[in-house]
Amino acid sequence: MRFRLILCLCLLLCGCRRSTPSLACDYHEVEARLEEGDLLFRCGTGLVGRMVTSMDREGEFSHVGIVVCHKGEWSVVHAVPHEPEFQGDFDRVKCEPVADFLGRYAEVVYGIYRPQVEAEKRHLAARHALRQYEKRVPFDHDYNTDDTTRLYCTELAEYCYALVGLPLSQGRRTEVTFPSLAGSYIFPSDLTRSENLKRVNEP
Repeated sequence: MRFRLILCLCLLLCGCRRSTPSLACDYHEVEARLEEGDLLFRCGTGLVGRMVTSMDREGEFSHVGIVVCHKGEWSVVHAVPHEPEFQGDFDRVKCEPVADFLGRYAEVVYGIYRPQVEAEKRHLAARHALRQYEKRVPFDHDYNTDDTTRLYCTELAEYCYALVGLPLSQGRRTEVTFPSLAGSYIFPSDLTRSENLKRVNEP
């Protein structure tokens, strides 16, 4: 039972949940709107997602990463479990092209949100995110925001922007009361509802 509850929370904070899918994603159109330091949210489609829909009623998305310009292309740095890049890989912060980040699903709901701070600080936050990738920071299976040696997806975004003085969530947290999982977590909606973020693409 405890494993199932942990799986639900894990899928909500870094996986997929059910939502109305967008039309086929045009990655060139997505990339044309991006600026470094943007937050790119996604919500894939799938049966497993329905298990966790009720846990974040305020939210449209289930996963987020920070947009960076890496090796000449738009990429997303994000903390995610169960997506190994090679045999023997461990759950950690990853960096992958936008098309791979969104292309995990045949149809995907996505949102581009821009932190409301000058471009120089957004660029610096993106560099902080890349450093977490280069350091191969492990995924935080304990979802503990007091320990930044391990990070989960929303925690990564919150941490990198805290380093440049912008509290993305404005202290907003979601309380979970399930046995063995009771605690305070940063859900995607805790970020998207923030006055410190502005949506770039149309919902």
